[in-house]
Parts: sequence; structure tokens; C-alpha cells
Amino acid sequence: MLVLSRKVNESIVINDDITITVVEIRGDKVRLGVEAPREAPVHRREVYDALHRLEAQPAATPPRPADGWIEEDPFFG
Repeated sequence: MLVLSRKVNESIVINDDITITVVEIRGDKVRLGVEAPREAPVHRREVYDALHRLEAQPAATPPRPADGWIEEDPFFG
């Protein structure tokens, strides 16, 4: 892991098209601004992990109607 030190209004550049700027430091929180192309997804780590957990789960199958039960179209009976 590359570790960099930056002050407010200082930036780092990734791959010529992503810029991360330190916007504010308040106590133990750092606010970052991210400039990236629209096609580059940018997420907080916990959101990224949650999205990947959801993708890894098998798709839920819809429940089947009970035997002998006939589904009627509400518009056409």
C-alpha cells in the first residue's frame, strides 16, 4: 500500500484521469473530493463491500403458486 501525506487543498492523481483532493480536516475526519470519469464507479469502502456481497448472493426465486391454485389476471379475469 502506498501511503501519502497531504494537507488541505492538496491532491493526488491516479492514472491521469482521477484526482483526489483533501477538502477539509476536522478532528479525526478527513473530507475528500474525487474527480473521476462517469464510467469509473467511486464508492466508500463499506458501500463497495455491501454491493459485492449482494452480487455474490444467488438470485431469489419467486414463490410458486400452491398446487391447484390458478392465478387470474386482475384485468381480464
